Amino acid sequence: MRITRVLGATALLFALAVPPAVADSAPSPSASGDDAAPTTAGTSFRTAAEVEQGQQATASASTGDYLYWSFPADAGQRPTVRATVKLPDAHAAQSWQIDVYDGLRRRQACQYGAQTRTAAQGAASVDLSCTLRTVRSWSEPWANDPLPGTYYVRLTALNVATADLGQPISASVRVGSKDVGGSAAVDGSLAEPLVPGIAVTSKSGEDDGDAAKSAVLAGLEPEDGWASGWWSDRWVWTAVGGVLAALAGVGGYALTRGSGRPGRVPPGA
Repeated sequence: MRITRVLGATALLFALAVPPAVADSAPSPSASGDDAAPTTAGTSFRTAAEVEQGQQATASASTGDYLYWSFPADAGQRPTVRATVKLPDAHAAQSWQIDVYDGLRRRQACQYGAQTRTAAQGAASVDLSCTLRTVRSWSEPWANDPLPGTYYVRLTALNVATADLGQPISASVRVGSKDVGGSAAVDGSLAEPLVPGIAVTSKSGEDDGDAAKSAVLAGLEPEDGWASGWWSDRWVWTAVGGVLAALAGVGGYALTRGSGRPGRVPPGA
């Protein structure tokens, strides 16, 4: 009976401590008439159009243009960028590519996804995607790990025939992310996220709020603000593991110690 109670308490504690299954943390897609979603794209890093995760940004441009968007990504997120390019009715075969850069303008490798695709002659559209590695809260200076801050998306055509240059196209970009959680947590955090101009804001914010605000080149941030870098569900699992180990020790002792009664004394002893 005692063993059953111990095992039952262990199972109940484990069930209460297990967090919900990891789900896509991106906000719900924006409605087609959402005025907050940008309808133009920048032509450089400095003029990149800011887009929130979950929004669908659109832009009209010409074949051969470089299109730029920016979005915020925080520690523990694994961003995925998806782009669709609608091509003109008549065109030769052409390749399209999306590249993602972090706040230091370092090109980030795609963990998986069709980053480059070739549209066959006369194809109506081409779809691209790029899933980055999980954003870490801290990294060595020499490493190229994704870090919290602003990320830039660049969309462009490669190897375009001369006759196709300048033809009108329309593009749409959507960014979402999956919350990986404590499995990717590391010790340490950045003093500030990699957002262009945020260091200037931190130093001059107390003196002149308006000037400091204008110094930030990318104003978007996650809905809940930037993570502090020290908390993750890894702490929960560590505590739960300690409790389960203690309960397992109690259960093992109860199984091996016996009934505790003295053995029967043989007659005539």
